[in-house]
Amino acid sequence: MLGIIFTTLLDMVEDKMGYAIVDELLLSTKLEGSYTGVGHYDFNELLKIVVALSEKTGIAIPDLLEAFGEYLFGKLMQGHASLLPDNISMIDLLSELDSNIHVEVLKLYPNATLPTFTIINKSHSHIDLLYRSPRQLEQLAVGLIKGCAEYFDETCEISLETMTSSPHEVKISVNLQ
Repeated sequence: MLGIIFTTLLDMVEDKMGYAIVDELLLSTKLEGSYTGVGHYDFNELLKIVVALSEKTGIAIPDLLEAFGEYLFGKLMQGHASLLPDNISMIDLLSELDSNIHVEVLKLYPNATLPTFTIINKSHSHIDLLYRSPRQLEQLAVGLIKGCAEYFDETCEISLETMTSSPHEVKISVNLQ
């Protein structure tokens, strides 16, 4: 898992809950070491942090992942908004996840293990994406989409439908309001 994911998660916890919670998480989870934004780390370390945060706060893991996704999108746009073409729409950006966005991520982070997103249907106000990942982080993807909607000043409805459990495939439907 990319280090930027770890560091941004810890930044979110600090911003929303305070440094004392971050310190408690780091001490209680007995993680392998410290994290940098450019490193690559074991996915299970991220799970330890999220599970410990859920236990500490009483917030369900899917809700934490969604909130983190929203936060993460905003942080990613702070550093990379200039890479977006002029006049791109939210639906266009979502439709370019595998064909453009993830290609660029892999150039920067060749060891990244990314989910795949296949377009099932698309119009100017709707997109259905097939999410595939053994990590089963579709709630993080939902949060990223909500962060994307906020960035583009859009209102949307997002629904999930599990298509298969092995391999893990979920249809994510996004309808702009």
